[in-house]
Amino acid sequence: MTANETPPMATPRVAAGALFLNDDGHVLLVRPSYKNHWDIPGGYVEPGESPRAACLREVEEELGLKVPLGPMLVVDWAPAENEGDKLLFIFNGGTLSIAQENTIRFADGEVIEWRYVATDDVEHYGPPRLARRLRVAAKALVDTKAIYAEHGTPQ
Repeated sequence: MTANETPPMATPRVAAGALFLNDDGHVLLVRPSYKNHWDIPGGYVEPGESPRAACLREVEEELGLKVPLGPMLVVDWAPAENEGDKLLFIFNGGTLSIAQENTIRFADGEVIEWRYVATDDVEHYGPPRLARRLRVAAKALVDTKAIYAEHGTPQ
């Protein structure tokens, strides 16, 4: 390598989502119109945007909610075969009040449904690594300690 060459660097896709729980500890999942599975509210980070800012933007776009976010719970290195390297952030969205739930609107048309799902049932709604990631996020919330994961498995 010459002095003017730079070493190869990863250029992962970065996404961020919010973990919202109800009073029973169930996870809020959304059903995007463009996916075959459910997910948490969130999406890809745009150029020049932080993961937290992207999460706030996506929650507002998808659910019509402007809510504060708590701390980051999980960062997960989760490359996908057809998408390459990915870094996925999950932030604590807290617990939505009934009044907030009643104001949920699918502002941008990406989401067509939402519901709360028991953490033990998440694997019936999405890929196994999403279920693992959400369980890790729930643990991080209880332990009040952020967790680094790979493919949804704490490292």
